[in-house]
Amino acid sequence: MTQACTELPILYTFRRCPYAIRARMAIAAHGVAVTQVEVALKSKPAELLALSPKGTVPVLRLPNGAVLAQSLEIMAWAAGDADLFDADALELLGENDGSFKQALDLYKYAQRHPEFPAWVYRQRGVVFLVRLERILAVQLFLAGDEGGALDWAIMPFVRQFAGVDADWFGAAPFPALREWLARWQASPLFLAVMARVA
Repeated sequence: MTQACTELPILYTFRRCPYAIRARMAIAAHGVAVTQVEVALKSKPAELLALSPKGTVPVLRLPNGAVLAQSLEIMAWAAGDADLFDADALELLGENDGSFKQALDLYKYAQRHPEFPAWVYRQRGVVFLVRLERILAVQLFLAGDEGGALDWAIMPFVRQFAGVDADWFGAAPFPALREWLARWQASPLFLAVMARVA
C-alpha cells in the first residue's frame, strides 16, 4: 500500500479554541483517526498558513490535498453527513457564532474595550444564554433527548463565557444550562479531546 493510501488527515488545532474543541469532539465521537498538530498562536507554522492564509484553527488537510478550514465543515466531514445540522440547528448556531461570540469576546477581554464595563458586554451574551436555558429546561440536550453535534458545537463557547466570572455564572438563573455544561465538561468525550497532545 502506498504512503498516499495510509496517510492520515492532519488537524491543525489549538487546545483551548472553542472552534477547535468542537471539531475535535466530532472527530473523536465518530472515531475518525487524524494526526493532530497543536499550533502555537504566536508562532503559527508555515504549513498552516500555506493551507489557510487566515491562520486560524481548526484546519484539516485531507490526504487527497483538500483543505477544510471551517469547524462546522470539519464536524460534518467527521460525521460523513453534509447535512449534519437541520435548519433550526443552523439558526441556533448562527446566533452562537455571531452575536453571542461577539459578546463573549468583548466580555472576556473587557479591559481592551473600555467603552463599557464588563457587565454590559456580559448582558449582551445573556440573551443567548436565556434562549439555551429555555431549551434545556424541557429537554436534556439542545437537539432533544440525545446529545450530539449541536451540543458539541455550542458547549465550548458557553464554557468560555461561564469561565469569565465563575461566581456570577454559578449564581445566575440558568440551572438547566449549568447542569448541561457540567455534564459535558465531565464527559469522557470532552476530557479526551482536552488532553494535551504529546
